[in-house]
Amino acid sequence: MKKALYVLIQCTWGIPQTLLGFVLFLINIRRRHFFYHGAIVTEIPGRGSVSLGLFVFIGTVLPTDLRTKHRIPDEEMEQRVLVHEYGHTIQSLVLGPLYLPVIGIPSVTWCTIKFTLGKGGKRSYYRFYTERWANYLGEKATNKRAMGYAVV
Repeated sequence: MKKALYVLIQCTWGIPQTLLGFVLFLINIRRRHFFYHGAIVTEIPGRGSVSLGLFVFIGTVLPTDLRTKHRIPDEEMEQRVLVHEYGHTIQSLVLGPLYLPVIGIPSVTWCTIKFTLGKGGKRSYYRFYTERWANYLGEKATNKRAMGYAVV
């Protein structure tokens, strides 16, 4: 029942981001997919991950600097990223059509500043409000550990 309600809300209240996620899903239709607490997860090449409504896209290249520095095994790292991204889907449930302007755009902007422009310094990517809240929601929803304040 919970999963059906999750899907229904993502496909109504969260329709803007779910439609974008569906387009990205179709582009990656030949890749590996699986379900996670009602979300459709797709593995994509590269390091980045993104959540768009009902759809979660997880990069297959893990942040090696974090794994080496803190000795986090690959399986645990994959799980933490998944919990974090699932937290973004919960944000979509809460914010509905406001998700993209309140979470999506600021998150992409922060990611660009942090990684592309290299101006984030040693501050954890996950301290930014969009990411911190996603960690919190993902942990509450799954009872598993997310990224915390990892520096990546």
